[in-house]
Amino acid sequence: MGILNITPDSFYSDSRVQSEKEILTRAEKMLMAGATFLDVGGYSSRPGAKDLSETEEIQRVSQAIKVIHKEFPQALISVDTFRSSVAKAAVQEGACMINDISGGSLDPKMLDTVASLKVPYILMHMQGTPQTMASLTKYNNLVKDIFDYFHQKVNTLRQLGVNDLVLDPGFGFAKTFEQNFSLLNHLDHFKLFEAPLLIGLSRKSMIWKTLDITADDALNGTTALHMIALLKGASILRVHDVKEAVETIKLFSKTTSNSHHS
Repeated sequence: MGILNITPDSFYSDSRVQSEKEILTRAEKMLMAGATFLDVGGYSSRPGAKDLSETEEIQRVSQAIKVIHKEFPQALISVDTFRSSVAKAAVQEGACMINDISGGSLDPKMLDTVASLKVPYILMHMQGTPQTMASLTKYNNLVKDIFDYFHQKVNTLRQLGVNDLVLDPGFGFAKTFEQNFSLLNHLDHFKLFEAPLLIGLSRKSMIWKTLDITADDALNGTTALHMIALLKGASILRVHDVKEAVETIKLFSKTTSNSHHS
């Protein structure tokens, strides 16, 4: 899944796009490199990001999805939003999946909206809001708490008739570095839900702060953690750099498909 941020303030400068031409160029590059999904977001959820009005988010996202959908009708577009109104507008313009960082907790109408739109839903774990999450890192037992959160939300969603679910443990959202690495190490616990796992590690601070570099230099570190995630059961990698992620997946698949011949 390639990341398309229609924002002026996403943490990784190379992933921000503004003009229509830029959006199409980026989308085409990702699709050519082998992206299955394009994840379009208009609200930066990096720690401490500025809040954005609903109207502005709808405008940014709808416009981008409209041009991508028109130019690349075969592309699977997901909308990265926690607002039901934005999700609805995006699906009307051609998005076919909703990626909600809040798991429905920041908009009481979100889960019902997903059910009525009849599209797959990416359920992510976080605590608080992008503005407050950095201080909300207390857990009794990180993996168990996230597991319980998924269990409860999955039940709620299935009761509403939402069966196409993808789970995202939410790396970097209300989690310390130690917690992020512990979560990665225990990723296979979430296979019990029998839902695809989406992993967002690309160029995140857990990588560049650990390696004492910048987000711009974090591609190699990202690839290293992507391979671990795949070995632990990840199904979808949400990335800034599609070509490298596709290569990682190819090498992983080759390795694991040959394992039963030994």
